[in-house]
Formats: sequence, structure tokens, C-alpha cells
Amino acid sequence: MTDASPVPRPGQPFPDFTLNDASGQAHALNDYAGRYLVLYVYPKDDTPGCTKEACDFRDSAPLKALGAAIVGVSADDAESHTQFAEKHSLPFPLLSDPDAAYLKSIGSYGPKNLYGKVTEGIKRQTFLIGPDGTLIKSWLAVSVDGHADAVAAAIEKDQNKHA
Repeated sequence: MTDASPVPRPGQPFPDFTLNDASGQAHALNDYAGRYLVLYVYPKDDTPGCTKEACDFRDSAPLKALGAAIVGVSADDAESHTQFAEKHSLPFPLLSDPDAAYLKSIGSYGPKNLYGKVTEGIKRQTFLIGPDGTLIKSWLAVSVDGHADAVAAAIEKDQNKHA
């Protein structure tokens, strides 16, 4: 297995996307122009790590205060996203990429190593995209604990850079 997918780099325009949420509404990168976008990629709805990550983003007071838009992306279908969002009262869209084409294009799908076993699948990653559509920071191997706070801190650091 080789991972030849180009991973977006900070300072570059983030690759555009058009993906549907659970209700079938299309979301595109330019829908979030003018505000910070936290695009987080997660392997599977309603699994322990993915649930904790989603709930941490949901409950993050700093992210709310900063006005950041949050969007989750996985290969799960609309029905799975609907159940997951309702069960955990998630206030942000969960987008479906059923064939993982977009996830592959940004390097979020490919070989991953779990306890010494290499498998192919969706990698837990987060991309912080600035109001102008450029990538500010990426987390390519997310550890869920404290992650939402780290994302909020990165937004504050970026805001202070432009103040």
C-alpha cells in the first residue's frame, strides 16, 4: 500500500469540495467563506473515538465563542449520519463521501497502522481552514483528548497574527 495522495499544506488554498449532508443538502468550501472552518475527518459514526471527538467539538465553548463552523466528513451514509447526529445532538453537518473520493484526494484515506496492523481506511484528521479558504493548520494523526481545545487555540493564534 502506498499513500500517494497529496496532503494539503498550510498556506495553500484548501481543495474545494461539494458533499451532501444527512438531509441531502450540498455543502461546498465556499459556503464557509469569511469564517473559520473546522473540517474534521473521522472513520465511522457512533464508534467510541468518533463519538467522543464529535461531542468534544459540540461542547467546545471556545470554538463556539470564536464563531468557527464545524463540519464532519466520513464515508457513512445519510441514514447513519442522521442517527448519529440525533443520538448525540450534534449541531453541525456531517457530510457523506461514500466512495471516499474526496477523502483520498486530501490524503485522509489510505494506509493506517493500528497496534502494528496496517489497514486501508479513513484517517482521523482535522483541517483548520481560514476565512479566505487557505489551510491554516492540519492535524494528520488526531488524538481525541484535548483536540477541540487545540483547534480553538490555533484559531486564536491565527487571529492574533492578523490583529
